[in-house]
Amino acid sequence: MKQLIYVVDDEPDILELVSLNLKKQNYNVEEFETGEEILREIKKQKPDLIILDLMLPDTDGLEICKTLKGSDRYKYIPVIMLTAKGEETDKIIGLELGADDYITKPFSVKELAARVKAILRRSLRRTLKNETKTINDILVINPNKYEVKVKNKAIDLTTTEFKILSRLAQQPGWVVSRDSLLEYLWKNEKIVTDRTIDVHIKNMRDKLGEAGTFIKNMRGVGYRLE
Repeated sequence: MKQLIYVVDDEPDILELVSLNLKKQNYNVEEFETGEEILREIKKQKPDLIILDLMLPDTDGLEICKTLKGSDRYKYIPVIMLTAKGEETDKIIGLELGADDYITKPFSVKELAARVKAILRRSLRRTLKNETKTINDILVINPNKYEVKVKNKAIDLTTTEFKILSRLAQQPGWVVSRDSLLEYLWKNEKIVTDRTIDVHIKNMRDKLGEAGTFIKNMRGVGYRLE
């Protein structure tokens, strides 16, 4: 499914330039010329990212950013400020309000596309990391609460066991290598071996009971969560 980007700018040439280039990158794009339009439309459909001009005819882009970032419903939508203002204070204000990036006109469309791609990638990782996962209707993993339940019964996992399970749950069905898990958990500590991962997995399976069978060993590679 294509990711949806809202572009807000009162200059038709800028709207067209940004929109065409993002569509070439295989994004869905919706265009808006006023703050009122986007605030109305976002209630119907949330985008994956917003490119927002500061100088709009009906309102200040900073106020729109403040409104979005102050809302539990919209605060995780990435925002890139796009504006002719180049003063450092404007950039600082935008970033302090929660904007994820700041690009000053005139700009390179290639640079804009690269920043969009990078921010969407980070946003996806954050979403995958923080959202509650339910596996096969009985295993529930809540990263925000460090909580795991099997058939609504809380399971007491160690911090390391929880991190391994959460990492596997980020992409169910995908194999995560032992090396990747070692890097994720202990970075470059050489004293930690592949066997350490296997021991934690075994202990975790025992604690999870029937849900432990969801963790599959791919011999010589790593583990996946089915």
